[in-house]
Amino acid sequence: MNDFQTRLEKYAELAVKVGVNVQPGQTLVINATLDAAEFVRVAVKKAYEAGAYNVVVNWNDDTVSRLKYELAPEETFNEYPKWRAKETEELAENGAAFMSIVSSSPDLLKGVQPQRISNFQKAAGTALANYRRMIQSDKVSWTVIAVPSREWAAKVFPDAPESEQVDKLWDAIFKAVRVDSENPVQAWKQHDETLHKKVRILNDKRFKFLHYKAPGTDLTIELPNGHLWVGAGSINEKGFEFMANMPTEEVFTVPLKTGVNGVVSSTKPLSYGGNIIDKFSLTFQNGRIVDVKAEEGEEILKRLVETDEGSHYLGEVALVPYDSPISQSNVLFFNTLFDENASNHLAIGSAYAFCIEGGKTMNAEQLAQAGLNESITHVDFMIGSADMDIDGITEDGKSEPVFRGGNWAI
Repeated sequence: MNDFQTRLEKYAELAVKVGVNVQPGQTLVINATLDAAEFVRVAVKKAYEAGAYNVVVNWNDDTVSRLKYELAPEETFNEYPKWRAKETEELAENGAAFMSIVSSSPDLLKGVQPQRISNFQKAAGTALANYRRMIQSDKVSWTVIAVPSREWAAKVFPDAPESEQVDKLWDAIFKAVRVDSENPVQAWKQHDETLHKKVRILNDKRFKFLHYKAPGTDLTIELPNGHLWVGAGSINEKGFEFMANMPTEEVFTVPLKTGVNGVVSSTKPLSYGGNIIDKFSLTFQNGRIVDVKAEEGEEILKRLVETDEGSHYLGEVALVPYDSPISQSNVLFFNTLFDENASNHLAIGSAYAFCIEGGKTMNAEQLAQAGLNESITHVDFMIGSADMDIDGITEDGKSEPVFRGGNWAI
């Protein structure tokens, strides 16, 4: 077995055993593009070897997707197949695990009418709302991982010879997910514990506010009573651990929906809806986004904010040191799965129920009363840099450094 095949096998095993942590008798659902076919076949084999009852693979093709956005009738984008939403919900209700494999070009839908993109995002978000609630309250196990495509690799490594671009992106992904370590599964267990040390410190601090200062950023975020910082591994309804994102370098919690004030500026491009949004800023008053500016993709960003009422507010606050491994690699992935793990970030849209005490068993009304935002969307964007300072402020007004110069100060 050659070196690449060995690493591919390790990666698939990691995704199955640590990512979704497939249990004997469990169904695994894999969503992937055709670019990931070689990896998917190995992952399917690993899942059955781990005792999976069934592996359902849902394939997409980027060329077909682009053709639809270019040529399909306008009304098509206002619909999402009811049968597909029903199938997804039923699988989740029956305890299936879900693995999403991202491969698409960040520019897949560049030049497509923004209205078509936003209409379909809204239709899909509405149809899958119940599934999203199950995901965001840890009812089921799920993970998001990545596999290169030729177009994505060309975007990340434009100066490399075309024949080497995909291999270079594979190498960067393998490194980011710790596949190159001697025992990747054990390496992830150690990494999980490292992040949990920060989680425990922050949960002990019980900060009421976080104040962010950096070039173009002066933002205060209030945290709700009973908020919980979490990081790396999660635990599903049946008590099994899983890793929702691979890679992950963040610890995160929820903001108070109405408690965000000031302005924040992006520090990395955001790949959203098959387009790049870059060099943008958001202004908040009492939690609500009241102004949007972007040098690239402003119309796409404005339509994202207009998705529904909840998309005018934040749902996640995440801390990632500037000296994290992905940041230090100096690779700009143009993919949020990686870029958010190189940078402090926030998320527009829905909040994770498990980030509030008792949240996993709360209904939508109770979560709203606790101060959490609800939306049919959840989109992370990167704000961290080597120039960012963050202070934590307690209920009694005491302030202490959390980040200095982009890195942990606690």
